[in-house]
Amino acid sequence: MQGFSQSDDRPLPPGFVWGVAGSAYQVEGAVTEDGRGESIWDRFAALPGAVANGDTGVVACDSYHRFGDDVRLMRDLGIGAYRFSISWPRVVPDGRGRVNPAGLDFYDRMVDELLASGIEPFVTLYHWDLPQALEDRGGWPSRDTVEAFSEYTEVVAARLGDRVRHWITQNEPWVISWLGYGLGVHAPGRASEVDALAAAHHVLLAHGRAAEVLRRETSGARVGVTIDLVPMYPLTYSDADVDAARRADGSRNRWFLEPVLGRGYPRDMLEEYASILPRIEDGDLQTIAAPLDFLGVNYYTRNVVRAGADAAAPATVETRGAEHTDMGWEVYPDGLTDLLARLHREYELPDLYITENGAAFIDDRRNGSVSDPQRISYLERHLAALGEAIAQGVPVRGYFLWSLLDNFEWALGFTKRFGIVYVDFDTLERVPKASYAWYRDFIAATRTVRV
Repeated sequence: MQGFSQSDDRPLPPGFVWGVAGSAYQVEGAVTEDGRGESIWDRFAALPGAVANGDTGVVACDSYHRFGDDVRLMRDLGIGAYRFSISWPRVVPDGRGRVNPAGLDFYDRMVDELLASGIEPFVTLYHWDLPQALEDRGGWPSRDTVEAFSEYTEVVAARLGDRVRHWITQNEPWVISWLGYGLGVHAPGRASEVDALAAAHHVLLAHGRAAEVLRRETSGARVGVTIDLVPMYPLTYSDADVDAARRADGSRNRWFLEPVLGRGYPRDMLEEYASILPRIEDGDLQTIAAPLDFLGVNYYTRNVVRAGADAAAPATVETRGAEHTDMGWEVYPDGLTDLLARLHREYELPDLYITENGAAFIDDRRNGSVSDPQRISYLERHLAALGEAIAQGVPVRGYFLWSLLDNFEWALGFTKRFGIVYVDFDTLERVPKASYAWYRDFIAATRTVRV
């Protein structure tokens, strides 16, 4: 616990939650069972060369069949909450219309089992697995997908809303829009800036519509959205590099953060995107700015930025000599403190949750166990950075470690391991790593030590 906060007399905020996270396509498997429909990741992963080693989520961690084992791991870890996502195609196989009772039954059982173990469910409605039938009709660049998402939200809320209190509408709108539709490295694999901006607007609009549905259909719902934020640091304090960092921050962070916090799209970025802006209808920005009960923040790393040549796009600079994870991301704990302090300073914030933070490293299983000192060091330093932000008055109410299990890491397949539990992808055996024991002991210590 030492170093979690610089203040020995400042306790954790009341009700502070320690948790872990996962997502449906990354862990569930069972993609053709019990009436589940096809998702864009099923289709994308089947494309030659789209995913490392030809890996797919067909089996993943098989949590669809092994969820009881995973809940026991969570219970023994001592967490207070589990953040997981609902598979849209498992519940509404075609995206609209026919509802699959077996899919709802599965999540019904999940929620009951979590609650019986004293673990609060934090439900994410969308973590990237769009029904392929909706992609065939235009996907997120189509405004019709917003209506479909509202209908899907209503179905899930009607079944789970009597027991689920915390709802996250969307996970990482930047990734959905730019990696999926702008750069083509994630499903569905499109590469169009026009599509990316249209997708971004509709994902945010779907968030606002879903917030309305959740508050209408459930009692006492706490509604939030998760945005992945990457602090942008200029390489130098030259005007050109500072401006490059501003532009990078505008496209990566402010374009998504400011609309949901009621400020609308940033004026400087509206000017930059003027020629490719999507249609923004009257009332859209008010819908996107639906009141938030909390904001989810995903933090992994920072970017160092310099001016591009001849006023080209800002360029990211490799931080040589720094420590990096197996993803190639710089380990920079101070970025978490800086980010949270900036949010607290510049915006009127609801409660905050760190909805993802963690690291991939190369893990070797030896003599039946997995020692992962790099991950422990990463977590220790980032939790110290979080403690510093809390000591500064930032309203952080919980922390979710990414992730419980090694899992399907999207276009990187099974080549990257984020979990504090090792998964043998041949046998599906779960082996808690040293970091699992470290996090368990850390959580236990917060219950007895003032931080």
